[in-house]
Amino acid sequence: MVVRNAAVPAARRIEFRMGVNVGDIIIEEGDIFGDGVNIAARLEALAEPGGICISAATHEQVRDKLDFSFEDMGEQQVKNIARPVRVYRVRPKSPLPNPPPHAGEGSARSVRVGAAATELPLPEKPSLVVLPFQNLTGDTEQEYFVDGMVEEITTAIARLPRLFVIARNSAFTYKAEAVDVKRVAQELGVR
Repeated sequence: MVVRNAAVPAARRIEFRMGVNVGDIIIEEGDIFGDGVNIAARLEALAEPGGICISAATHEQVRDKLDFSFEDMGEQQVKNIARPVRVYRVRPKSPLPNPPPHAGEGSARSVRVGAAATELPLPEKPSLVVLPFQNLTGDTEQEYFVDGMVEEITTAIARLPRLFVIARNSAFTYKAEAVDVKRVAQELGVR
């Protein structure tokens, strides 16, 4: 969906949220319920649009088996669950592949960066990427606000028809990393 959305205007994008938990469930008369299901539903609500949040139990099962990074969001108190749940945000270790070509103005794109990456040609129109902001408050609760600001700025700029803007998901692969702006510009194909 991220690759598909990169070539779609913001108002027409489909962005799923996912919550994944490993736990006991009860199946009765075609319905599924129990704490295992409730926790997964609460994790989904904590995920950002297009994002995935997993429980600590899930993290233990997959952390060394999948090519993703996991951002510890700490313990979260969630509705109808007595004890706090440790939550991890799932992030790709590298940017996502190029989306299909799109003729629309002001569209965003994602690119793949890594060993197989080649320098991307610069688009005809002015191009940019909004890199993730660093949360300097020391308050992890403000991380959502910081990430939301970057997302809002990226979305607003992508609506301008004369600019080419790299998708937020590609930019966020540089989060919490000291970056060389010239290297990022070459890897993402922006001026």
